[in-house]
Amino acid sequence: MIIHKNFIAGSWVDSGSETENINPSDISDIVGVYSRAKNDLAKQAIAAARKAFKPWQYSTPQQRFDVLDFVGSEILARKEELGRLLSREEGKTLAEGIGEATRAGQIFKFFAGEALRIEGDIVSSVRPGASVEVTREPLGVIGVITPWNFPIAIPAWKIAPALAYGNCVVFKPAGLVPGCAWALTEILSRSGLPEGVFNLVMGRGPEVGQTILEQSEVNAVTFTGSFATGRQVATACAARGARFQLEMGGKNPLVVLDDADLKTAVECAVNGAFFSTGQRCTASSRLIVTRDIHDKFVDAVTERMKGLVVDNALKEGTHIGPVVDESQLDKDLDYLRIGREEGARLAYGGKRLNRDTEGFYLEPALFTGANNSMRIAREEIFGPVAAVIRVKDYEEALATANDTDFGLSSGICTTSLKHASHFKRNSDAGMVMVNLPTAGVDYHVPFGGRKGSSYGPREQGRYATDFYTTVKTAYTLPL
Repeated sequence: MIIHKNFIAGSWVDSGSETENINPSDISDIVGVYSRAKNDLAKQAIAAARKAFKPWQYSTPQQRFDVLDFVGSEILARKEELGRLLSREEGKTLAEGIGEATRAGQIFKFFAGEALRIEGDIVSSVRPGASVEVTREPLGVIGVITPWNFPIAIPAWKIAPALAYGNCVVFKPAGLVPGCAWALTEILSRSGLPEGVFNLVMGRGPEVGQTILEQSEVNAVTFTGSFATGRQVATACAARGARFQLEMGGKNPLVVLDDADLKTAVECAVNGAFFSTGQRCTASSRLIVTRDIHDKFVDAVTERMKGLVVDNALKEGTHIGPVVDESQLDKDLDYLRIGREEGARLAYGGKRLNRDTEGFYLEPALFTGANNSMRIAREEIFGPVAAVIRVKDYEEALATANDTDFGLSSGICTTSLKHASHFKRNSDAGMVMVNLPTAGVDYHVPFGGRKGSSYGPREQGRYATDFYTTVKTAYTLPL
């Protein structure tokens, strides 16, 4: 098979080591063979980015617009092809894969426009005759480390702003999903970028990732992944004074009040908890339901779950694809055991499934009788597993929702404007949804959370400038 190589200083570079990319819907299907870089290639990529930075930071806004607009246009033109690749290597349904590819294209198009809208300020000085200019400048070399669950959208919303604001990039994707990363890189390689401005190094975190964290030539690191790895990123970057941005997961609550529209609440819960196989940091893993609607809600959700089709991600009619790999499946199954041992009742699902093709299929699972002291209600499972927590009233629901170490996304289903307004103001989350699933954020608005979910400036939208640029204040006194 063709070996898909790393991309360094404008050239495709082999590493002498390869890994097979396996389809989780059909483990006999090899998506492709991809080079596995080690720290020597990571250092080469960083050096190439450092060399390219000086001229690239002075590139014109039009040049950067043209590059990003080209990339966005090609992604959108090829969204079905790229979405199929995504679904094949990660396990999202084909509709979800195409949707994610579309979002990636939209992100590049948005930041193409942002390259033309980098703003500053001219203000009067308190000193007579002097003027003050406040401008934004690029940081330098950005290390981009991304997870497997959104293999083209998350790279897009990190790489696009980095380039739009005049930075150079060294990109390390998750080892489970090199296919989308390589496809995106191939498009970037034809976009008109000068050599070294963008570099791809596919490899293991302890080698490639650690090299990116430790090298002084890397000015900033943007990371999405687990809380434990995020702490390692923070420690390494802080030790050498590099800027860092962390997105690290969630344990997101969906509150359902007695006055909620039942159909809306059920769709919000099922979509947020189980679609994309529950492998979203914004998934609704805690369903906090007030007592009068509790039983009707559980019955309705269970009935809705019975109609969900779990099968090959590429098969028409599939609602939920496989878990991404065997280790994640084992983790999900272990949490199902833990939940039962803690005293929660498995109301529906949780069985390992067999399909026409051998893959990592898991029936979505719903626990009832859970409470906030249980591990299934406190730890991020990252699978199609949700726990229902019964509460007395809105006040207890809000307190329960906020009683977590995470604070990424939260939601409430209610017809009460009073409770909706109060929840938006008092929810300890970075993103709040009313009568919508907790998962799903527009590409042009900020993404991020609080507490153990996030650290640093927001991603996406115009707020991305806070991470990818630095502010300069310059004084002039005409003579």
